Amino acid sequence: MILELLPEVGVATLRLGMSADEAVGAARELGFAPSDPDYGDTPGQVLCEHGESRTGFNLGFTKGALTDIHVYRFRVEDTDVTVLLDGLDVFRTPSEELLERLEKRGHTVQQNDDGVDTLPDLKVVLSNESSFEYPMDEEGDPIHFDYALVTSVDFRGPAGD
Repeated sequence: MILELLPEVGVATLRLGMSADEAVGAARELGFAPSDPDYGDTPGQVLCEHGESRTGFNLGFTKGALTDIHVYRFRVEDTDVTVLLDGLDVFRTPSEELLERLEKRGHTVQQNDDGVDTLPDLKVVLSNESSFEYPMDEEGDPIHFDYALVTSVDFRGPAGD
């Protein structure tokens, strides 16, 4: 399964702006099940998980509309799930290499020491600081990103600064 991160649009068939029913329906069509089937009319968040790969979505809503899609890295290492951003494999490309390649493609990258890196022009956040046990390097740092956020919220500051 290929899940493409589409900045300012969504992830795969999930589209920012969808209602909760539409978003959960799209997630189900992709093979993801909501953790709470009774999520209500205007949920704040709905967690959905793909059973085989243990890949997760956290769908965030504001006033009933999908505003954030959090994608969590698969927890089954040999799964056939691929998450792409600008044609690059987000969860299998080493995080430093991924950021370098995105910068070479003209994307602004704001890195920090906490493992949360931002692509402000794309409204995408990448992180490698989860509590799950993913592959680590010799120093004990995560090799790959394990979380991606696609949002409709502008976090660049006033007037895009």
